[in-house]
Amino acid sequence: MSPEKIKVRVTETGQILDVVVLSKRAGAIQVVLGEGIHNVKCDLTPTRNGLAYAGSVAGRELVYERSRDQVAADLDIRNATLHDPRRR
Repeated sequence: MSPEKIKVRVTETGQILDVVVLSKRAGAIQVVLGEGIHNVKCDLTPTRNGLAYAGSVAGRELVYERSRDQVAADLDIRNATLHDPRRR
């Protein structure tokens, strides 16, 4: 199974990065930047208005531009397909 990746934006430069998701909940998303021994973990938490997730790594702010409701809906869809009973 391939790891889930999401695109985050560095607010200072506008650069878009692909990061690997360690854990994903509606309350927080934990991601890893980089590979090997040079990787860095970051917690993205919902903003006050709930329209995005934001976090900071080495003084740089990262933003995942999906709302809390959209992430919760994605999780519901993924969990529904994982726990779908098989027919016999």
